[in-house]
Parts: sequence; structure tokens; C-alpha cells
Amino acid sequence: MYKLAFFVPFDAAESVKEALFATGAGRQGNYEACCFQTRGTGQFRPLAGAEPHIGRVDALASVDELKVELICHDDLIHAAVAALKLAHPYEEPAYDVWQLAEI
Repeated sequence: MYKLAFFVPFDAAESVKEALFATGAGRQGNYEACCFQTRGTGQFRPLAGAEPHIGRVDALASVDELKVELICHDDLIHAAVAALKLAHPYEEPAYDVWQLAEI
């Protein structure tokens, strides 16, 4: 089992989550589309060569975002990350993947 967390602007959150849920991520027992969301502010500065969705090259940007966390079964994690990258509006989406211990 894995935990996948990613950061996404508010206006894109539902479509990105739906893309992940379509892979089977976010299922736990008899429940689906399970996730936890935390509001926060992301910060970044696009460098030369970047094509930012928000902001502009060489300018510091701040964006209201959600951090979305969900679980994903071992056999689905690669498809879930691929779906995240495809559905996310950012050129370089920020995400973390942790392998969870079974106790």
C-alpha cells in the first residue's frame, strides 16, 4: 500500500482527484474516492525555459492550493502517478509517494 500526496490549485482539484480515482486510487475497504485535503499556500519561481500555468518566469508566485492525500494499492501506484501528471495543470506537479508498512 502507498500514500500519495499532491498539491493542486483549487480550481483544478476536482478534475485531478477524479483522474486518480478512475485508476482505483483512494479505495479503502468498501469505500472509494477517499482522500484528505488541507488548504495552504504554494510558492515557486519559474526559471528560464519554464512554461508556468500560473505566474511568470523569474517572478516569485504564491497560489492558494490544496494538499490532497490518498492511499493507493501497490499494483495501481504507477497508473495513479501517471494520471496525476496527465491531469494536473502544472508543468511540474509537486507530489510525494510513501510506501506504507503493514502492521
